[in-house]
Amino acid sequence: MSKSYGQYCPLALAAELLGERWTLLVVSRLIDGCRRFNDIHRGVPKISATLLATRLMQLQDADLCEKRPLEAGSGHQYVPTQACLELDPIIMQLAAWGQRWARDMRVEDLDPAFLAWSIGTRVDTSTMPGHRVVVEFEFSGLAREFRRFWMVADEGRVDMCLKNPGYDVDVRVHADIRRFVEAWRGFRGLRDEIEAGFIRVDGPARLCRALPDWLLGSALADQPRCRPGEEHRAYQRSRELSPAITPPRGRS
Repeated sequence: MSKSYGQYCPLALAAELLGERWTLLVVSRLIDGCRRFNDIHRGVPKISATLLATRLMQLQDADLCEKRPLEAGSGHQYVPTQACLELDPIIMQLAAWGQRWARDMRVEDLDPAFLAWSIGTRVDTSTMPGHRVVVEFEFSGLAREFRRFWMVADEGRVDMCLKNPGYDVDVRVHADIRRFVEAWRGFRGLRDEIEAGFIRVDGPARLCRALPDWLLGSALADQPRCRPGEEHRAYQRSRELSPAITPPRGRS
């Protein structure tokens, strides 16, 4: 863990435990319900596997999680303790503060792998057809020219694939990744962006019209953007176009 502050102050002791890089994000994934190592890694894709293993070991030492064998099959799972679960409202409040006041996003923050994970946790499958639906997302605005991933929804289950799953694609989404992430975070209206042509959706008309109903957006999209900057200006413009929509409570 991070170096000691040398103070008995409870805030200093908490920061000593949680202030190291990646730790809070790993804790958040545990609270989200990620249990297997690979599931946690998908939710924090930029951490190396070696460092993730180290952080999980440190969290075990701090009694924030327990490593237990799976009830069925081989392997282990990581289970949050009561101490970890009590961090849930604190982390949500900190994330809400970040939505309102943290700096504007930079290009290096626009991680498609994390976006794929986030989308997978925020899909309203009740509004989707009963048959399998495959959505391909293709993004520009990245150093690698663009990045693709796929969403496969079938009978209430959603799988996010960073490699082509091999199914026929029903809907294709093309967008600048910053524009899409700003819509995902609630700084822009997703439906407004599609209608204006900034986010292009190709496929059968009925599925294209329904896409904004499937994607719930960030759980923090109801939080107003307060810090002055381009994201705040985009947020203000979007509120002039559409009334505020409060998404269902969640985390990503």
